[in-house]
Amino acid sequence: MSLDAKKVARIARLARIGLSDAEVETYRREMDGIIGWVDQLNEVDVTDVPPMIGSELASARLRKDEVTDGNRQEAVLSNAPEREGPFYTVPKVVE
Repeated sequence: MSLDAKKVARIARLARIGLSDAEVETYRREMDGIIGWVDQLNEVDVTDVPPMIGSELASARLRKDEVTDGNRQEAVLSNAPEREGPFYTVPKVVE
């Protein structure tokens, strides 16, 4: 399948893209190349290839909902440039 300039101009109009005649020809050649690659992929024999797992075939791998990093207050606050007790100290923004 190949595209002619009329089809490319119609696609551009549907996409609300303004193209000059030179641009239509450029895009026609590029789109013909893409369609050529797709045609090559259609020639590949995939009769014995099992389908890949898609989102509708796979089930979600769930884990237990449990806290794994609790009680690490000192480790987290050790990154603070300034702190007061168990809190970060930040400059006052609103006066």
